Amino acid sequence: MILKVTAGQAGRVRKLARGKCCNCVHGNCLLLDDGGENRCVQLISRYGVYCTYFLHAVLPGDRELYTEILQHNHLKV
Repeated sequence: MILKVTAGQAGRVRKLARGKCCNCVHGNCLLLDDGGENRCVQLISRYGVYCTYFLHAVLPGDRELYTEILQHNHLKV
């Protein structure tokens, strides 16, 4: 599921990914590791939440941002 975000929310998502996601190491995603460096999709995304792990495991940790994004996408909180 891809959730759209506003420009302001995108900045907050990137900050949250850098600070709280255990799979985001030095800007790279461990889940995408295939022997090379793969940028964390949430750090390069400006328009949405694309990572399922981030959506379910990290984003709910910031309840305010999580609620804003769900409401922006017309989903129940």
